[in-house]
Amino acid sequence: MNDLLRQFIEKVQQRNIAEPEFLQAVAEVAESLIPYIDKHPKYRNNKILERIVEPERVIIFRVPWLNDKGEVEVNRGFRIQMNSAIGPYKGGLRFHPSVTLSVLKFLAFEQVFKNSLTGLPMGGGKGGSDFDPKNRSDNEVMKFCQSFMTELYRHVGADIDIPAGDIGVGKREIGYLFGQYKRIKGEFSGVLTGKGYEWGGSLIRPEATGYGLVYFVEEILKTRGDTLVGKKITISGSGNVAQYAAEKCIAKGAKVLTMSDSDGFIYDPDGIDLERLQFIKTLKDNQRGRISEYAAEFNCGYFKGERPWKIKCDIALPNATQNELNGDDAIALIENGCFCVAEGANMPCTPEAVAAFNQAHVFYAPGKAANAGGVAVSGLEMSQNSLRFSWTRDEVDNKLKDIMKQIHRICVKYGKEENGHINYEKGANIGGFVKIADSMLAQGLV
Repeated sequence: MNDLLRQFIEKVQQRNIAEPEFLQAVAEVAESLIPYIDKHPKYRNNKILERIVEPERVIIFRVPWLNDKGEVEVNRGFRIQMNSAIGPYKGGLRFHPSVTLSVLKFLAFEQVFKNSLTGLPMGGGKGGSDFDPKNRSDNEVMKFCQSFMTELYRHVGADIDIPAGDIGVGKREIGYLFGQYKRIKGEFSGVLTGKGYEWGGSLIRPEATGYGLVYFVEEILKTRGDTLVGKKITISGSGNVAQYAAEKCIAKGAKVLTMSDSDGFIYDPDGIDLERLQFIKTLKDNQRGRISEYAAEFNCGYFKGERPWKIKCDIALPNATQNELNGDDAIALIENGCFCVAEGANMPCTPEAVAAFNQAHVFYAPGKAANAGGVAVSGLEMSQNSLRFSWTRDEVDNKLKDIMKQIHRICVKYGKEENGHINYEKGANIGGFVKIADSMLAQGLV
């Protein structure tokens, strides 16, 4: 079996030179899938995995725009339309200097499996630009977004490809992108999700990824007859996902000890309560401040240039960015008694960390399962747009809970091992794959 895996990875490497993030994502999935595919000749003979790792379409374009000084700036735009076997392409747009073809292909590849797990009719895609909205005026962000959509509009649509937000793309950016699409096309359609509630958005969309992550963790705990009450939680990040994951953990009776940003992390041994969390929300969302200001305000520990994984905890929620939790971090968590790691970010754990968690039988929930709540509510927003109707907050929240429970059931179905341990990585990969693979087989060689 190792030979089959090696041969497959070598072929993918030859066709995707200098794309480390994409190759890492493919290798992680292939390790689970190739033994399964080998037992199911219909998938092997039709080369389903070989087709899934190849994007259906890759769009790269230039984005010229004028800054506030009247100077021309040029960025690069991308849209990866990865797989549409079960629905129109669906996935976020990321505006950040770290955006490359490799990063977006890895995200699009993961999105295919994530969207499949939700049970909603959504294919997988991803896009973005190396533009950095940080420290840009609203006028500059608007000009960039308008230029970006002036090219992207040709490739998206409510029944073709429905982008959403991601890092660097929030309600403001979605608004500017939607306005330009409406201006060019002359139509008001559900071409983007993450819209403002007043103009077609869904309630609890901002909270969905963080809330869904905690709902998934609750399902994990139920398998051992446990709850979140009294659990010590370490969280990385302090953006949207981290904030709402912390909020839901606090509401469920857990104790949140840490949050972080790119400069370092804070450790509050008394626990971050709702009042202190509101300070973080205001600090990060309105003031664009640094997490170190929390430590100064509440007289707690601040660890510059470090990550929070050395702090003793029961549950760790990496919510910042890819490859933020490495093998040494994993060993520190295991030695300190951490029994559950659930990814709020996309691929935040390195392969070495994942291997350590699996070997120690730590419950490891990969992002394609644990953080699917965001795209799930995006899918619900698409449904509301099609119906020209809006559901209440409770209705959306209950649908989100049901989707996260369904994802957990799929992971258990395909990931439960002979010794009773649930390998969530294996379960998510195989569970997501089967639906896509059967749809591709049904639609022929396309």
